[in-house]
Amino acid sequence: MSIGSEATDRKSEELESPPERPSVAFPCEAVPYLLSTTDALLILFASLFGGFSYHWVTGTPIPDLSAYFALGLVASFIHIVRLGGRGYYDFENAAKPTVEIVEVLISWFSTGLMLAFFAFLLKIGESFSRGSFLVFLMIAPVGLLAGRKVAKFLIARGVARGAIGRRNMILLGDRIELNSFEPRDLLAFFGAAEVSRFTLSEESDPSVQKSSNIQTLDLVANFIRRNNTAEILLALPWSDTARIEMIRDQIKMLPVSAKLLPDMQIRSLTNYASSGHQRVISLEIQRAPLSTTERIVKRAIDISIGLLALVVFIPIMAITALAIKFDGKGPIFFLQNRKGFNGRQFVMFKFRTMTVQENGDFVRQATPNDPRVTRIGRLLRAASIDELPQLVNVVRGEMSLIGPRPHALAHDNYFEKLLQDYAFRHHVKPGMTGWAQVNGLRGATPSVEQIARRVKMDLWYINNWSLWLDIQILIKTLFEVLRKRNAF
Repeated sequence: MSIGSEATDRKSEELESPPERPSVAFPCEAVPYLLSTTDALLILFASLFGGFSYHWVTGTPIPDLSAYFALGLVASFIHIVRLGGRGYYDFENAAKPTVEIVEVLISWFSTGLMLAFFAFLLKIGESFSRGSFLVFLMIAPVGLLAGRKVAKFLIARGVARGAIGRRNMILLGDRIELNSFEPRDLLAFFGAAEVSRFTLSEESDPSVQKSSNIQTLDLVANFIRRNNTAEILLALPWSDTARIEMIRDQIKMLPVSAKLLPDMQIRSLTNYASSGHQRVISLEIQRAPLSTTERIVKRAIDISIGLLALVVFIPIMAITALAIKFDGKGPIFFLQNRKGFNGRQFVMFKFRTMTVQENGDFVRQATPNDPRVTRIGRLLRAASIDELPQLVNVVRGEMSLIGPRPHALAHDNYFEKLLQDYAFRHHVKPGMTGWAQVNGLRGATPSVEQIARRVKMDLWYINNWSLWLDIQILIKTLFEVLRKRNAF
């Protein structure tokens, strides 16, 4: 084997085997909740201890501690809200080695002043001993700081052993920039001892470099889909605008946030690499779609309404199946490959309304008075009954009730070449109906102008999603079906 082929094999092996990390035993997303709960327990204990210890030491009768329990609850709520709003409990900040002494003390003693003010305002100060309150005020920050120190130690050990860490991000960049991030920097800024890295090509020939980078980005896309990665961090010189634009264009189909990290020159100017106190200064070049909470809410609605609709429409679907069977030869259902969330392919279900079963490189869209449409098919398409089997896709999680309508793969591939922002439609699950459909863009899209208008409306929906918007679209869909606009 030649030296050149050996080098090619080594590069191919590197591309096909991105660095894998050990499985995570404890999800990093739960760390903020655990830390805030720990602080709340520490404050509650300090309040009860202050109420008990002061009276025990002074020999006075020990009061009912329920008032001190309530005091601890109120104090913990104020303290946690104040620090939580500043990102204190975020995993990245919790993983930094330095304890935020000043921030904790300022937050706690200002909380104490607020408690004293409310006690005076509501005239409930008589329920608490001044001595007990002072003990509470003094020992709580000691416990909070000690707890923070222990938490940072445990997080550092857990990250180093692979028992905890950021599993939802990758580093992508050139070798020099990637190597400039030391393990200490990764822990301080990203809350990880190591993250998956993908290295871009160092070839001098522009055409060879671009081809190699596209291969790497294909591996990045596959890795993201397999591991539900939520964020891409780009480590590239900011002056390399051509490669940054190329990466942005290649990843636009992926529903992830993409951030450009400060390069070595920027970090040297801001002392970024040596300061664990600074937050990551990055430029977001691609915004993530719906948040985790929004996706959970949307999925819950899909399951509940989807199952209910299946039960309600089962008689209609059974009658439709019989009608199709008696209408002529051919299967009852039409199955076609479509692209869904994150560009993953799935099989979409419909009742068969045509004499053809196109599912390849060429799919001809329906036209008015299309001779391929069967007799029963015209009725089904006019009333949108042919779409009812997609409720199964919704319940299975491949589609949503509301979202951009999926197109045949042949049309997807064609439109992606014509429209720059077309791929952004895959940032959410495709829907049975959508914003475009209730605004007159239902049915076929024979011209580029029409598909461009549909894409524009689909992107507006993605960027402006809300629960109320989905409800509006569902209501408008009922009227759109009755109007039978563009239904052929």
